[in-house]
Amino acid sequence: MREPVSPLVAVSTRRIAKAGLIAALYAVLTVFIPVPQYGGIQFRVAEAMTVLPFLFPEAIPGLTVGCFIANLFSPFLLDCVIGTSATLLAAVWTSRVKNPLLAPMPPVICNAVIIGAEIAWFAAQDGDNFLRAWLLNGFTVGLGELLACYLLGLLLLRALPRVTGRQP
Repeated sequence: MREPVSPLVAVSTRRIAKAGLIAALYAVLTVFIPVPQYGGIQFRVAEAMTVLPFLFPEAIPGLTVGCFIANLFSPFLLDCVIGTSATLLAAVWTSRVKNPLLAPMPPVICNAVIIGAEIAWFAAQDGDNFLRAWLLNGFTVGLGELLACYLLGLLLLRALPRVTGRQP
């Protein structure tokens, strides 16, 4: 059974440790796997973990901190704020999703819209060019996110209850 998500989730050593483990794993997977991680075309293997708030509320701070750490390595300084905010928003939204097949959708939407806009802002800061750049980057970022979240993330959602003994 899924744990109910509450804004006042009881803090315990176990929850803090789980959040820390998620943060560390996200950061390491992002920084050390040699695939495009930053820019218009990206595929972050760690983004598969963005489905974890569906099962664990402590994944919300874990993913947020892990994303912040990973974005310290980004060539875009604003990634630390904007990228981390997109991850936080997606994690909170994912924690409220009821159907496991829809759990990957919030990260896909948030990253396509928010990160696509961030990259477009760096690429073309005027009106007409910005819109075209946003559409293109939103599509490419969203596609990478879709692959990571639906291919890898759903496998993770399917495997974790077997490992932990908890059902979604």
